[in-house]
Amino acid sequence: MNSSPPPSPAAPAVPGDAGLTTGVLARRLGVSPMTLRSWDRRYGIGPTARTGGGHRRWTAADVATVEEMCRLTATGVPPADAARAVLGTAARPLPAAKDVAAPPPAPPPGRSRAAGALPLGDVRQECRGLARAAVRLDAPALEKQLTAAVERHGVVAAWQEVMAPTLHAVGRRWASSGDQYVEVEHLLSWHVSTVLRRCVPPAADPVSPATGCVLLACVPGEQHTLPLEALHAALGRAGLPARMLGAAVPAEALDAAVRRLGPVAVVLWAQESARAAPALARHIAATRWGMKGTRRGPAVLLGGPGWSPSQPAGVLRPAGLAQAVEALRTLCTAG
Repeated sequence: MNSSPPPSPAAPAVPGDAGLTTGVLARRLGVSPMTLRSWDRRYGIGPTARTGGGHRRWTAADVATVEEMCRLTATGVPPADAARAVLGTAARPLPAAKDVAAPPPAPPPGRSRAAGALPLGDVRQECRGLARAAVRLDAPALEKQLTAAVERHGVVAAWQEVMAPTLHAVGRRWASSGDQYVEVEHLLSWHVSTVLRRCVPPAADPVSPATGCVLLACVPGEQHTLPLEALHAALGRAGLPARMLGAAVPAEALDAAVRRLGPVAVVLWAQESARAAPALARHIAATRWGMKGTRRGPAVLLGGPGWSPSQPAGVLRPAGLAQAVEALRTLCTAG
């Protein structure tokens, strides 16, 4: 008995200007043409119409089908399972794929080496869907997945194991391909920032000199705020009062804020070594306030890869977000 699948019905003919080419659709969805051809070959999700000259075209119905395929795979659903769901066929088998290489061994549970167009490496499975949504510029999917990551893992793990690896992958691809991925990086960063800010509880009553707070600031000229935003969100979730000054805080403004608020600790972020300001860190660490005989000053924590290993004396250097939160929790509850 011949086990080959029955021949497909002839594709309907369409005018030459009707439907989309594979290249145009790939650009619209933010996936590679090779991915679309693979889905067609492996799962039967492909263009169903042809022009009079025999060129295949994606109709509106085809586009809707592949958009749903993209949505499902963006959430981490394996392509074969996504194809079955899209085709709505529990009883309808996927098309037989000839001369297709066997898939690579599955990664460890919860991890993924597949990331669409981004080189993610060995990361949590959520990163795969996040990367695909970012490359497609799918804002609703980004918002949903980032929010779910925070609720499922907490701010610290969501930042360290989902957000940061995906942001780094986008940054590496942007750096290696000119400005081709700048829109992907900007959209992903915007939604990471939005979700981090949204998960912070409303600010409590004004900080009193007796209790103090944590002051977060980027050093002068430093524009990278997302790591500090993650720290701010984690502190808020932990019930620790914090004030975020944001990017590129002038030394004079930081000094004035320290003297006005009397913080328990000041976190200074420097992403690049050219921006690091050891003299500023020493100045803040030496600042004192209060009545004579009971003067006190802030602890200073340095964050970011820009700081030299030979840090100024009297400051702290947490190894990561989790360590920073624990150090600040200890400082805030010590008094």
